[in-house]
Amino acid sequence: MKVRPGIELAGLSDVGCQRENNEDRYAYWEPADDQMFLLKGRLAIVADGMGGYEGGQEASRIATEAIEEVYADTVVGDPRSWLLGGFQTAHTRIQQFGAKYTDLQGMGTTCTAVALLDHQLYYAHIGDSRLYLVRNSSVSRLTHDHSYVTRLVENGIIRAEEAESHPQRHILTAALGAGASVTPDCPPEPISLHSGDVLVLCTDGLWGLLSDQEIRETVTGKTAEESCHALVETAKQRGGPDNITVQVLRVD
Repeated sequence: MKVRPGIELAGLSDVGCQRENNEDRYAYWEPADDQMFLLKGRLAIVADGMGGYEGGQEASRIATEAIEEVYADTVVGDPRSWLLGGFQTAHTRIQQFGAKYTDLQGMGTTCTAVALLDHQLYYAHIGDSRLYLVRNSSVSRLTHDHSYVTRLVENGIIRAEEAESHPQRHILTAALGAGASVTPDCPPEPISLHSGDVLVLCTDGLWGLLSDQEIRETVTGKTAEESCHALVETAKQRGGPDNITVQVLRVD
């Protein structure tokens, strides 16, 4: 797909060093039509499936395809409503797929999706994939993990530093396909982006092995493609126990 000027984009997904299959998925979309591009902007998605060999793969596939479809095809509304509509559709479709194939019941996926329109960043998120904003010499984690250890931190039971290496950090409290309803995080107002800003979307196979500051250092001074390869390679050098997926978008 042709990527219009305005961003530098790269993505990479790796099975890691200990898994036999890749349950992660990522996608990027922008309209082919120039007039539609002015209305829709750009869409990037990262998802990390769960539910066994086939279930996880199917859940992340359904999520990325549903969100892209709804975002692309819905005319009324704004990027925030299109993202929320996509998440709701993905949630329903994953549950319907699991009901149809009983051996896949319990399948689900994390998902983080961003929309860029006129230097405005919209995002929706559920689970523990993450979105980072690297600006100048600082890094901000924009998403909030929906996980058991996050609740422990919020309740003052453990410190935030302990959460990053806690043995139960991968237990989720929310995901697409899990539960009767889904309520993704989706800020009411967009974030203004500046030239030189870098967005990093990644699954826990990456952030679980690199600190926020290491992610910032790795993407600083590199192209988007160089950043993706360097991030994945570092995670693999540290054991790569999970699938590793990342998208890097640098604002020109």
